[in-house]
Amino acid sequence: MMMEFEDGLIQSLTEAVAHARGEDTGCRAHCPIDLREVRKTAKLTQKEMAPLMGMSLSGYRKWEQKRRTVSGPAEVLLKVMAREPEAFRRALQTF
Repeated sequence: MMMEFEDGLIQSLTEAVAHARGEDTGCRAHCPIDLREVRKTAKLTQKEMAPLMGMSLSGYRKWEQKRRTVSGPAEVLLKVMAREPEAFRRALQTF
């Protein structure tokens, strides 16, 4: 059991160093996302985007300025928006 933990820890640290160097680590789950690019692809302003994310305009701006980190369900939603902007737009029309 201790060996599994050690192996996992070594792998995590190796990936962290590679990521810091800008190397492709194959990161898929918690990769940084370019919020501004996602928002512009969806053709939304910050003022329009903030309520879609369930937050204030100032809170959303802090995300784009990287003064706050995006995590959890919001991160997943943004990744869906990035990959399938039209599907996201269609989903919004139903509300």
